[in-house]
Amino acid sequence: MTTSTPPSSPPAKPRGAFVDRRAFVGLDVPSLVDLQNCIHCGFCLPSCPTYVATGQELESPRGRLHLIRGVLDGRVDASDRMLGHLDLCLQCRACETACPSGVPYGRIMEDARASIMARGPTRRPASWSLRSLLLRQVIARPRVLRAALAPLRLYARSGLQRLVRGRLPRALASIEARMPVPKGRPFRRRGTLSSPEAPVARVALLTGCVHGELTPSMHESTVRVLARLGREVVAPPAQGCCGALHAHAGDVEAARDLARRNIEVFEATGVEAVIVNAAGCGAAMKEYGRLLRHDPAWAQRAERFASTVRDVLEYVATIEGFEAGLGPLDGTGGTDGTVGVTLQDACHLAHAQGIREAPRRLLGAIPGLRLREMRTPDRCCGSAGLYSLVQPAMSRAVLEAKMDDVEGTGAAYVCTSNPGCTIQLESGVRARGLDASVLHVIELLDASYRAGDASTR
Repeated sequence: MTTSTPPSSPPAKPRGAFVDRRAFVGLDVPSLVDLQNCIHCGFCLPSCPTYVATGQELESPRGRLHLIRGVLDGRVDASDRMLGHLDLCLQCRACETACPSGVPYGRIMEDARASIMARGPTRRPASWSLRSLLLRQVIARPRVLRAALAPLRLYARSGLQRLVRGRLPRALASIEARMPVPKGRPFRRRGTLSSPEAPVARVALLTGCVHGELTPSMHESTVRVLARLGREVVAPPAQGCCGALHAHAGDVEAARDLARRNIEVFEATGVEAVIVNAAGCGAAMKEYGRLLRHDPAWAQRAERFASTVRDVLEYVATIEGFEAGLGPLDGTGGTDGTVGVTLQDACHLAHAQGIREAPRRLLGAIPGLRLREMRTPDRCCGSAGLYSLVQPAMSRAVLEAKMDDVEGTGAAYVCTSNPGCTIQLESGVRARGLDASVLHVIELLDASYRAGDASTR
């Protein structure tokens, strides 16, 4: 266990740095009570991907909490260097799982970023404003997002990608290998998605912003599995982005606007549960109550709504008899005749939502499938929303460590529960030249059901 001494003084202030002692303003100033929970024990250090990658205290949760407390107390300048330490955080929340004192690191970090953003564009780093602009004007606007992704889709479908891959200079090849590859037709269906005879329940599906465009098969598999289990599935047309990326980036006002819209839209469906197949989105929606805590008209309403949100794996694992009809999958068999699968615990499923057993229960029910656990299955893969775009070097370093872990399992399938993880791990598999398929757990479950159906024909 690593328990190095926490820093006793703030980092030196470089010349020409962006500086403002009145760093934390607005409604979301980090709570002193939350910060005081940290007892500086160091249990968080080995769980933090950026600390493991750098060995630097200020790139650890304990170090960042020290900086935030220093700014709150007026002892530390909010220089561009200091904010850089906050920006390098993946917000994977693995430190929350490791912490014996229950420090709510995730909300402290989100509050710190929100308080910086609240100062306005002239008193915050330009890169933060640009990130907010991207999130507001592209990610949260479906038509703009589709237009932005159209060249990438054309690149993949035209054959140009196959032509240039392997022929690019090393630097460009590294960038190209990390590019997401759109799969199939985008999922843009709305309204009633499945209507089985005599449905036992009615649920709604969050279709989200990005992954319906980049990983549509996750939605297709989700709808098929839920329909098979007797669930009518609806997708309200007026739903939108969940706001998770906005909240992580400190743009909480945009996140609140998106939350209010989704609450109102999903409430009108009158469903039993709101199903989410992206761990990051589900974690954010389950925390809508806190996000809207300052709004008297929405706070309780948000708490009620949050109680209806379920991750798809969490939901399916509780359905009695879900195992019926599952069939064996194709893949590289082990010496015992089984097919190997390894599971990447999505950070916001394992750490933020505390869900670990559900995906393992579903995988364990598939005939002939053997779970080959990684050494650190719940360590971040380096995706973290927009992180791989804004912090590419650290993202690659974290991914390399993860791919060492993945490769050591020799699994034919690498399973996730978040589209960002899927895209990140696919780039790692391509770069390593591994013979493995990266799938959401719900996709593997869907494939098993279809294999079972085929075997009975």
